[in-house]
Amino acid sequence: MSLVQIQGNASGTGTLTIAAPNTNSNYTLTLPQTTSTLGIDGPAFSAYASAAQSIPNTTYTILNVNTELFDTASCYNNTGSTVGSIPAYSFLPNVAGYYQVNAAWYSAQSSGSVVSSIYKNGAVYQLIVNTFYSGGQVLGVNSLVYLNGSSDYIGFYVQQGQGSAYTTLASRADLYYFAASMVRSA
Repeated sequence: MSLVQIQGNASGTGTLTIAAPNTNSNYTLTLPQTTSTLGIDGPAFSAYASAAQSIPNTTYTILNVNTELFDTASCYNNTGSTVGSIPAYSFLPNVAGYYQVNAAWYSAQSSGSVVSSIYKNGAVYQLIVNTFYSGGQVLGVNSLVYLNGSSDYIGFYVQQGQGSAYTTLASRADLYYFAASMVRSA
């Protein structure tokens, strides 16, 4: 049998109150099996592309976001091949929940359209389309995405339609990035 122990802080003067709702139903509070601070303790990562990349005309292409700034639970694959069950340049968190995803890239093209999209499990999940009338723009896409913590993964894909292949600029952590963080558990 497990015991529940509430221990006060010897130097604190505040009161900890645990209050039940006014209800006739039964509820269960299940605590995670961790010694961390109770709260959101899910995976998060941030990475950027450190090299130029060719983006073919009218073809969705995963952006090679290969340099990690951080990866709190080793759930982001920053390589060009599958590692474990994580596809290339993808995030497969090991905790089910809702994740805020942010991604951006810079295009210096002056005509045609550009698409920035978040893919979930190999298919378009969220996208934004920009049409150019003059040079360069930073193009981003953001979304709140549910990931099941075992098989759901996301990647950052781009597409351009200027008529020929487009080569991105070289390393710019502020212009080519992909990041996600758990907002709340499922």
